[in-house]
Amino acid sequence: MTQPDARLTEAAYQGAALQVDQEFYGRIGAATERRTVVEELRVPIRSGRAWEVPAGHVCRISTVEGPQVGDLNLWNRHNPRERFWAARTRQLQAAHVTTFDRLWSNLPFLRPMATIVGDTLAGYGVDAEGGRLHDTLGTRCDPYVSKMLNGVDFDFHCHSNLVRAVLPWGLTEFDVHDVLNVFQCTGLNDDDEYFMKTCPATPGDHFEFFAEQDLLVALSACPGGDLSKPMFGPGVTDPVEICHPLDVTVYRLDDELVEGWAEPVSPDYRGAHGLRHQPWS
Repeated sequence: MTQPDARLTEAAYQGAALQVDQEFYGRIGAATERRTVVEELRVPIRSGRAWEVPAGHVCRISTVEGPQVGDLNLWNRHNPRERFWAARTRQLQAAHVTTFDRLWSNLPFLRPMATIVGDTLAGYGVDAEGGRLHDTLGTRCDPYVSKMLNGVDFDFHCHSNLVRAVLPWGLTEFDVHDVLNVFQCTGLNDDDEYFMKTCPATPGDHFEFFAEQDLLVALSACPGGDLSKPMFGPGVTDPVEICHPLDVTVYRLDDELVEGWAEPVSPDYRGAHGLRHQPWS
């Protein structure tokens, strides 16, 4: 049997810009005693919250009462045109992210917004069906697809939860974007179709990231809860009994932990996309 050429299946995107200082970020993730809590909040079931994470701080998302999926959005706090780019993160990092992976922003900014420094479920790996955790494959559930597939109006999908969360910050539905599905177990089946499995998180599991710039963060507690019941299709019933809240903690780090760190910069591209502007005649 002919063996596949490894060169054809290696990562398409490679380069020094994708290298991460694992010693630096590993120290931040490990030195939890060198942190100070600056904010704590709870995201109740089927709701969303938004909050700030200053550059150089760590944000932790935790399960508290049971398994629960959360849909995460990120914006630059000072310029919300810069926001999390799930598709490029999927290409530069992985379809499912964990410790030392970075969450990248959209064009023309294209720089790390956050670096993952803690994941208590990192050992989950790949299960028998090909499921993995913390995915950038799928996006948020929304009331439009619910109406299309289920024929009902429902106001507490992740898209709507995120919309309500960011309105007080001056953002709108048009600012909500493709998400990182925290604690969600997903994959592609033999027909290359997206599937979702029951969330394996237990109370006390957490996922945390280091803010590479001043961030506005929004999180929805998914109305599907732990996703152990289907959300779409004929005969679907409301799975409210499998929904749980999520806790959020923002930490300031000891100065020594972030010594030498600097906010990432965007690529210095000045080609103007091949356009040459002519003076007005």
